[in-house]
Amino acid sequence: MDQMSNVTHKYLRPKKSFPNVWCPGCGIGIAMGAMIRAIDGLGLDKNQVAVVSGIGCTARIPVYLDFNTLHTTHGRPLAFATGVKLANPKMKVIVVSGDGDLLAIGGNHFIHAARRNMDITCILVNNYIYGMTGGQYSPTTPFKKLSSTGPYGMIEQSFDPAELARTAGATFVARGTVFHASQLSRLMSQAINRHGFSFVEVISNCHTQYGRLNREGSAVKMIQWQKDHAVPVSVAAKKTPEELEDKFITGVLYEQEKPGYVEEYQKIIDRFSRESTESMVRVTES
Repeated sequence: MDQMSNVTHKYLRPKKSFPNVWCPGCGIGIAMGAMIRAIDGLGLDKNQVAVVSGIGCTARIPVYLDFNTLHTTHGRPLAFATGVKLANPKMKVIVVSGDGDLLAIGGNHFIHAARRNMDITCILVNNYIYGMTGGQYSPTTPFKKLSSTGPYGMIEQSFDPAELARTAGATFVARGTVFHASQLSRLMSQAINRHGFSFVEVISNCHTQYGRLNREGSAVKMIQWQKDHAVPVSVAAKKTPEELEDKFITGVLYEQEKPGYVEEYQKIIDRFSRESTESMVRVTES
């Protein structure tokens, strides 16, 4: 435990660490700890890591971290992260975002960052609701669940963020929970170490908004629900759709290899640079 604490505090900004903005029992702190341990385990230089976020509870993570950090406008972290990556391709760029920030106003950026296969790791902390701004429903709020903007129940169908990432073009897609903190850290490590657009969905709890409105109990009870409803991908492969009803699958859900945007863009730069040089040589010789 002491070793884990030392690793965590190694990456926190001393004057920003406490108090934090999250409610007691919030899973976002667990997600942040998992990300820190993943980065530490990979041996990455803090100066070569950029963490980008937008607006919301999850988006406060970079405030506390001693990396290159960028806290931008609502829904735009992937757009800004794309700029960071293109400006400095050697930088390891990580986006941390909530379900409202990433998939509502930021939904179009999410689709196209995955489609382009930008070399960015995107970590979604999914607690099924807008936590910071008042408990409004988000694109992942389950059907019939309550929110401040859906007091009679959610009547829209929700996104499956992992499936959306896969079909949009991500090269690595995984899902974990804040209950399974060790597994979550391993999944984040794989995603960060992966080339191309990698995506990790973190199932978390918001007992203050979502849990209270839907009478799902305390933080402990909501996190226990994750344990009871998570099915490892290897186990899920042996179960029927009926057996998986009301469950969600965890682990590495999808992997593929394909050309990355940054590398293909660099090839164009190199080609035109070479052709320009050759043209100048011909002009000089003539």
